[in-house]
Amino acid sequence: MKGYEDREFNAGKDFTENTAEPHYIYQGRIINVRNDDILLPNGKPAKREYVEHRGGVAVLAVDENGYVPVVRQYRYPYRAHLWEIPAGKLEVGEEPDDAIARELTEETGLRAEKIERISEFYPTCGYSNEIIRVYLATGLTYVGAKPDEDEFLEIKYIHIDELYEKCLSGEIKDGKTIVGVLKYFALKNKK
Repeated sequence: MKGYEDREFNAGKDFTENTAEPHYIYQGRIINVRNDDILLPNGKPAKREYVEHRGGVAVLAVDENGYVPVVRQYRYPYRAHLWEIPAGKLEVGEEPDDAIARELTEETGLRAEKIERISEFYPTCGYSNEIIRVYLATGLTYVGAKPDEDEFLEIKYIHIDELYEKCLSGEIKDGKTIVGVLKYFALKNKK
């Protein structure tokens, strides 16, 4: 279909939805669930259900030989064990740039000489305000793991090229791992 690329629909219009009245359905340790009364851009009332979440951090830690620590843990909502890059939720008042070093050491026992943020994404924008920040860590030194009391993790090292192939094939299903690995390769190939 030729010509569609030049068309703009509703360009420049403001489609902001405004909260008329917030309603908390559940307030928990990690999430809050809301069912707010809102006003649509045309002024009509509606409801919006969503989950409030403090957000989280994830780290792609790549050693000098191209190996990455990944953790295997049981994810109850999926009733499955998943391989993922190390990650965790933010504590109350914690800044993402501070949380990432803590999470890397807790889960893998590693400390990084250099940590840089390479991505930020909204994993479930249809029903949550969660933001995950993804970091790249290099210059790794082992200092001893200290997993949380309720974390049961298996750790293994996999070469970044193999991890990339597992992301492309669908063997890795975790979103933050896929984002981190694909962003790493995009940045690497851009140089």
